[in-house]
Order: sequence, then structure tokens, then C-alpha cells
Amino acid sequence: MLDEIADSLPNELYRELNGGIVLQPGSRLHPCAVDNDLYILGVYKHDNLGRYIVIYYGSFVKVFKNSSKETYYKHLKKTLQHEVLHHNEFLAGCNDLVFYDDSKIKEYLESRGYSG
Repeated sequence: MLDEIADSLPNELYRELNGGIVLQPGSRLHPCAVDNDLYILGVYKHDNLGRYIVIYYGSFVKVFKNSSKETYYKHLKKTLQHEVLHHNEFLAGCNDLVFYDDSKIKEYLESRGYSG
């Protein structure tokens, strides 16, 4: 499924993504998770290993448990597109999506009675 989605996006979006797309079998809980209910589905990384996207298969399983194949596909595509956008913003020297992600975490925390 991930290969199909990745192949459907224009190749230009992957420019300089020298580490490719990595599918990790495990899950990853967000450090801000209040009730162990906020899983990271994917991340864009740029470090000494290069620039790459990690998709956490285990997080998808925990978040979408008994969902349909179509639901998995839809959210996998949305996650990959999101991380590819992070990559392209990084190349452009832009961080708008990081600010968006931070605002979503703030909303999550506020919905659970935390402020900050």
C-alpha cells in the first residue's frame, strides 16, 4: 500500500530525499501524549543519515485498529503527503508545517485540560 501511494506522487517531491521512505514495524507514542492516546504516524528526519521519512506501521495499527483497508489507505496517504511536505519545506528553508503541527499538539493538550 505504501509503495503504491509513494509511486502515485510526483518524483520531483522526492528530490534530495536520499534516505527514502522507511516503514518501521513498531509504534511511536508522542512525548506530549496525556493518556497514551497520541501516536506518531510518520516523521520527516534530516540528520547524519540523510533526509528520509519514517512511517510507523505499529502506530497505524493502534490508532486505526479494526478500520477498513480504505481507511488505512486514506490515512497512510495523508501521512505520507504531510511528511513529503515537511521535506520540501525543509529544502526551501521554511517551517510553516512545523508551526501547524505544534498548534495541533496545543489543541490536543487544551482539549485534555492542559495549558501551556
